[in-house]
Amino acid sequence: MASRPTGTPKPTKTALFGQRLQRLALYVTVFGVSLITIFPVYWMAVSTFQPNQYTMHFPPPLFPKEIILTQFAELFGHHPVALWLRNSFLIAVMTMLLCTALSVLGAYTLSSLRWKGRSIFGLFLLITQMLPEILVLIPIYIIYRRLGMLNDLPALSLINGAFILPICIWILKGVFDTVPGEVLDAAVVDGCNDVNVVWRIILPLTAPGMVAVAVVSFFFAWNEYLYASILLGKAEIMPASVGLTTLKSIASTPIEQYMAAGLIFSILPVLFYLTMQRYIVSGLTAGAVKG
Repeated sequence: MASRPTGTPKPTKTALFGQRLQRLALYVTVFGVSLITIFPVYWMAVSTFQPNQYTMHFPPPLFPKEIILTQFAELFGHHPVALWLRNSFLIAVMTMLLCTALSVLGAYTLSSLRWKGRSIFGLFLLITQMLPEILVLIPIYIIYRRLGMLNDLPALSLINGAFILPICIWILKGVFDTVPGEVLDAAVVDGCNDVNVVWRIILPLTAPGMVAVAVVSFFFAWNEYLYASILLGKAEIMPASVGLTTLKSIASTPIEQYMAAGLIFSILPVLFYLTMQRYIVSGLTAGAVKG
C-alpha cells in the first residue's frame, strides 16, 4: 500500500470543508451568471410561442400555457422580413470580406515590418475606438449625399468596416506576432517577397485568427443600426436591424410577432458563431501569450 510522502501534512476537516465551500460558491456563481445571461433569450422564446394575452398578463407565466405558430406566417406574410434578412446578410458579408482583407495588410505592417512611427500608428488605431459613432454621423451623411452614395449597401459596408477595422487589425496583429521570425526570414532568403510571405507562410499558420476577425466584423455589421437607419432610406434595401423597428405602431404592437422577428434575427448569427466557435476561441487567444 502506498504511503503518504514524508513531510506532507494531511488535510484537516476544516481545510476540506473550506475547499468544498469554495467549489460550491464557484458553481453557484457560474449558475447564477448563466441564468441571468440565458433568461432574456428564454423569455424572448416564450413570448414568441405563447399568445399575447399571456405575455401581457401580470404576473406573466414563467412557462408557456399555450403554444401557437401562426405569428411566423403573419410576420412573413405582412412584412418583408426575408428581404430584411437578405440585406443584413449582404451588408455583413461585404463588411466581413473588406475587414478581413484590410486587416491582413494592416496586421502584417504592424507586426512584421519595421518602420518609423509604427508604435504611434498602432496607438492611433486604438484611439479611434474612443470616438463615438454618432459624433461623425453628420459629416459622413453630408459626404455620402454629395457623392451620391446614399441608399447603397456597399457604401454602408464601407462605414461598418471603417469602425470595426482597428479592432480587427489588433486582433490579427496579436496572432501574427506568434509566427516565429525565423520562419519569415527563411522565406525571404528563399526569395519570397512580402506578398508571398503573407500568402504562403502567414495566412496558413494563422487561419483561426482570420476566422475570428471575420466573425467579429460579421457580427458588428449584422447588428449595426445607427448608420443603417440614416444612410438607407428605401424600404427595399432596409436591413433587419432597422426593419424590425417598423413593426411597432401607435395603435398596437404585436408582441408575439416582434419577438418572433427578434428570435429569427438573433438565431442566425448564433448558428454562425457555433459553427465557427472552435476557430474563434483559438484565434482570439493565439496572441495572448508569446513563447
